[in-house]
Amino acid sequence: MCGIFACHHHPDVVSFKPKALQMAKLIRHRGPDWSGNFVKNNTIIAHERLAIVGLDSGAQPLTNEDDTLALGVNGEIYNHVILRHKSCSGYNFKTQSDCEVIIPLYSKYDIDCPNYLDGMFAFVLYDAVKDRMIAARDPIGITTLYMGRASTCPGAVFFASEMKALSEVCDDIMTFPPGHVYDSSTDKLTRYFKPSWWDASRVPTTPLDLTAIRTSLESAVRKRLMSEVPYGVLLSGGLDSSLIASIAARETAKAQQPVEAAAETLTGVDENGNLSGGGSWPRLHSFAIGLPGAPDLVAARKVADFIGTVHHEHTFTLQEGLDALSDVIYHLETFDVTTIRASTPMYLLSRKIKAMGVKMVLSGEGSDEIFGGYLYFGAAPSKEEFHSETVQRVKNLHLADCLRANKSTCAWGLEARVPFLDKQFLELVMNIDPAEKMITKDRMEKYILRKAFDTTDEPSEKAYLPAEILWRQKEQFSDGVGYSWIDCLKDTAEQFVSDEQFASPKASWGADVPTTKEAYWYRCMFDEHFPSKTCAETVMRWIPKADWGCAEDPSGRFVKSHQSAL
Repeated sequence: MCGIFACHHHPDVVSFKPKALQMAKLIRHRGPDWSGNFVKNNTIIAHERLAIVGLDSGAQPLTNEDDTLALGVNGEIYNHVILRHKSCSGYNFKTQSDCEVIIPLYSKYDIDCPNYLDGMFAFVLYDAVKDRMIAARDPIGITTLYMGRASTCPGAVFFASEMKALSEVCDDIMTFPPGHVYDSSTDKLTRYFKPSWWDASRVPTTPLDLTAIRTSLESAVRKRLMSEVPYGVLLSGGLDSSLIASIAARETAKAQQPVEAAAETLTGVDENGNLSGGGSWPRLHSFAIGLPGAPDLVAARKVADFIGTVHHEHTFTLQEGLDALSDVIYHLETFDVTTIRASTPMYLLSRKIKAMGVKMVLSGEGSDEIFGGYLYFGAAPSKEEFHSETVQRVKNLHLADCLRANKSTCAWGLEARVPFLDKQFLELVMNIDPAEKMITKDRMEKYILRKAFDTTDEPSEKAYLPAEILWRQKEQFSDGVGYSWIDCLKDTAEQFVSDEQFASPKASWGADVPTTKEAYWYRCMFDEHFPSKTCAETVMRWIPKADWGCAEDPSGRFVKSHQSAL
């Protein structure tokens, strides 16, 4: 990942430049490898780079030959090799960066250019000839992006990868919506991502195809191994991360096999879905974290031994977790209880991973939303409502698990890639008849995903996972790292928040009042970092689905169907 800060239509961009660079520095943790900036007319783009593809030549902002187009990108474009050979043929590329294809795509397709990208991204592009800026964010919002305005600078529009880079200069900040493109010539946001499943009222009827699920997810993982630096996998021992790790281990082993030398030096996936270029360790490395004896650590070790990864197990203490909370909230820019609970171990683990020289990891976010894997989905009254809830959960991922994965890792200059949110995989799975996904007496959560990778009836196919992992019940990450983690957070909040304080919420909070002392405690820490009301308005808190019997506490342990792993 990288960090972007940009401003368009500033009345005095030259005098503003030092402040702009100062704001970009606030997000340098996202891109510690290089800093660059572009200034022209009334526009500035500042970029903090994390180098993963095009190491020697991909410094940003990227420009065309006559510097009339300038681009700042945070993300990865997995189909850039295909685009270079097809849609962008004839363009004189200056770098081997996967992101440079956006410039010729803009020249050819204007604001429709994001539709041609397969990847995770947030970008700003300035057209000096038209004095026009466009900005776009990937379809699901895997990559973070914010947009701001300032009453002291009428007419100007600001963009940044994290809210903190806007909080000092903007008094109006919003989360840039996923799947949208902004055009300064109209000052409007337009949805470009319009998949067939987006309208939840249209209940899909496509029959189940288990083979298609398996091959599509394998393709999604293969794309995301596009890298010129060492990579690994986050392995909790749950179904989702374990499947991603198993597929990645297979693909990494394939990449080590001798292949005929080719003139093509670009790193990426070709038209046939083959991965070329780049590099990795001879064996995949996997990373797990938990309190000593945590259920996730035990399960992750079983998976690592089974699939043959070089496994790294890290433990943390309750006090280390508590000590990190304020920093976690600063990096996450949220006060949502669910997100903070799960992000703290991920934040601690990311620091360990980066210290080992790894810059990119694969992670399992998105599966529970797509397949209805949270235990409360077992109370869905009909397939129509089940489907509607999955669509809504996917639409909110950019404010929840995607935000957590992106910011927890980027805090240490580590990039997380999420195969379950691949566009093609989403199109396949979100169009399956939801009756196939429902939790029943004889079908546990995510049954069809488990069944797609159950090869017991295929003697020639090596098993992807041990049976006890493939059919292990869902554990939310904040539970799986050790149940005492959540208990400790609740107990500590009781010490920090008195009954009197809890009964008298701050007037500035308005109607968004914390309902537990733990939530109150997090909100206070958030306010210390981000006192502006507009900052708090970018936060979405997890709301329980009470009509399905969903408990107010987001921990999976409070769902009746949960079976303790301890």
